[in-house]
Amino acid sequence: MRARETGEALFAAPPSPAPAPAPPAPKPGKPRKNERLPATERPVARVAVDVNLAHLDRPFDYQVPEQLAEQAVPGARVRVRFAGRLVDGFVLAREDTSEHTGRLGWLEKVVSPEPVLSAELAGLCRAVADRYAGTLADVLRLAVPPRHARVEAETPPERPAPTPPEHHGWGDYPRGPALLEALEKGRPAHAVWQALPGEDWPARLAEAAAATAAAGRGAVVVVPDRRDLDRVQAACEAVAGADAVVALAADLGPAERYRRWLAVARGQARIVVGTRATAFAPVADLGLVAVWDDGDDSHAEPRAPYPHARDVAMTRAHRDGAALLVGGFARTAEAALLVASGWAHDVVADRATVRARGPRVTSIGEDDRQLLRDPAARAARVPGVAFEAARAALTAGAPVLVQVPRRGYLPAVACATCREPARCRRCAGPLALPAGRDAAGRDAVPTCPWCGHPGAGLRCAACGGQRLRALAVGSERTAEELGRAFPQTVVRASGGAAAVLDTVPGGPALVVATPGAEPVAAGGYGAALLLDGAVLLARPELRAGEETLRRWFGAAALVRPASDGGRVVVVAESSNAAVQALVRWDPAGHAATELAAREELALPPAVRLGAVDGPPAAVADLLAALPDTMEVLGPVELPPGTRLPGGEERTEGAERCLVRVPRTEGRALARELHAAQAVRSARKDRDAVRVLLDPLDPL
Repeated sequence: MRARETGEALFAAPPSPAPAPAPPAPKPGKPRKNERLPATERPVARVAVDVNLAHLDRPFDYQVPEQLAEQAVPGARVRVRFAGRLVDGFVLAREDTSEHTGRLGWLEKVVSPEPVLSAELAGLCRAVADRYAGTLADVLRLAVPPRHARVEAETPPERPAPTPPEHHGWGDYPRGPALLEALEKGRPAHAVWQALPGEDWPARLAEAAAATAAAGRGAVVVVPDRRDLDRVQAACEAVAGADAVVALAADLGPAERYRRWLAVARGQARIVVGTRATAFAPVADLGLVAVWDDGDDSHAEPRAPYPHARDVAMTRAHRDGAALLVGGFARTAEAALLVASGWAHDVVADRATVRARGPRVTSIGEDDRQLLRDPAARAARVPGVAFEAARAALTAGAPVLVQVPRRGYLPAVACATCREPARCRRCAGPLALPAGRDAAGRDAVPTCPWCGHPGAGLRCAACGGQRLRALAVGSERTAEELGRAFPQTVVRASGGAAAVLDTVPGGPALVVATPGAEPVAAGGYGAALLLDGAVLLARPELRAGEETLRRWFGAAALVRPASDGGRVVVVAESSNAAVQALVRWDPAGHAATELAAREELALPPAVRLGAVDGPPAAVADLLAALPDTMEVLGPVELPPGTRLPGGEERTEGAERCLVRVPRTEGRALARELHAAQAVRSARKDRDAVRVLLDPLDPL
């Protein structure tokens, strides 16, 4: 079928082997009315069209009209006609000739001559798309914010050059001063930084960014959430000056976000801090890209092609010859792989410094005397040793942090007679019991958190019982129980149904927080109680132990040193490997052990893994196009609530298959998955299939 019959006559076909000459020059004489003439210089524009179909994931050539020749610069936003409709795009380059042998369509409009897509940013987006088997259009939506015309017309303020840090706190790490020296001299150092307990990590990141900027290069700092962003921004402004720092966040609003993004693209700011999309920030002459707490799942983009900020930072550091700094209180297996492969160096403190800065950590059953004093310690949710640590800290006038992994009041209930979990009659979801009473003064009714259907008058399907008991206790019920146990003490809640607190005063108080919502206490916490450790460790996930330890270290790092009476009580069995790593304060050792276990079991990051989600027939069709050398695992049924392509929840029978290859074959896996998706999109298959490379949870 000819191109005109398929509706594709207005865009270029795949390049042919022999180049064609430039479009013919116009004949002398007066042009006809409304006749478009091609530009006299570089009349061909190579355009990245905003179409996310895999079989059209390539640039297309268009003729540049003479009246748009000066505006259609590389990086400008344009509109072109594609398959009969006007779509957006970016000019990638201007060329003298095109390899397309047919007729070229015209650039219809230059939306903005602002060159927002530099060659470096376009190359990074293409590399990220190739790594994750995605399309360039999808990555460009993540990297370049929507245009705001009024902001482009504004006159930007002058921004002074950043000042170098006068002092720094990297001296506690043997390789810290060498890292800062490398940043000052523009060397592409790669480091995995293990922050000390109680470390003022925003200040350390600010010092690294200021040292890079003072050397005339740009610095990008990526953090998980807005709370961390505010802390790092304040630290950077304190070191380098308020006007030298730009903060990017999704909640700024379209105009302000675009205003700040343009300041970075125009080279007016050398230090940029922000959340995951900031990894694409178009900083000129990049010298450092830093990622804090790379194990936080907020760094994983929930939109296609689902890139991780750490991997984007690594790709960018490699392409631009910049330094990379991956830091955190804990360490992921991916960061351990960077060190084990020799691509990055360890920046850790010696054991004497760690012991001096860390709190005393106590687990359950670590010695016989603890069990003799409290025989029920292993079964109790808050054992006696935890109460003792909390009471001592409160008596000394210090706040106590209580970390509870579940939010809500009673997030899971069961039959009081036979212990059968209570299920919703409509969707079979787990019933939960909210706190308090209703408007009529009656006790709260169990409710399904999946569909919201109340479970009033429910009878147990196993024994017919009507009474319920708690299977799990949430943060609200924990705060209520601790308030009764310490009646004269202020109880503050952070996370869950309550607002997340950024800071709390240094006086005696109980602070009940969900993981990730722990506020910073003035002067540090006197004690931290890490409850329900067995629940976190027993989750059926690949990263259960790693994620649990990350949450524990994040909370324990807020506690005062042991020399000042700081205590951490983790309510989990002392024989567990994650508990032992917390007691020793050895996240690097635990990550190395975890990496070795995954290498033995052929699990990420020792291998590259692709997940294919969708209806069974569509998944089987895509997998049939892959080479036989790639190992296919599954299929397994997707759990309820899983989002499929298009945003809809999973349909009945939707499944997932995993494709596993050695790490050296990762590029080939991405290439084959992209090619298989291209075949399906070219055939206009109705059932969409989602492809994820290196998903956080492959199960």
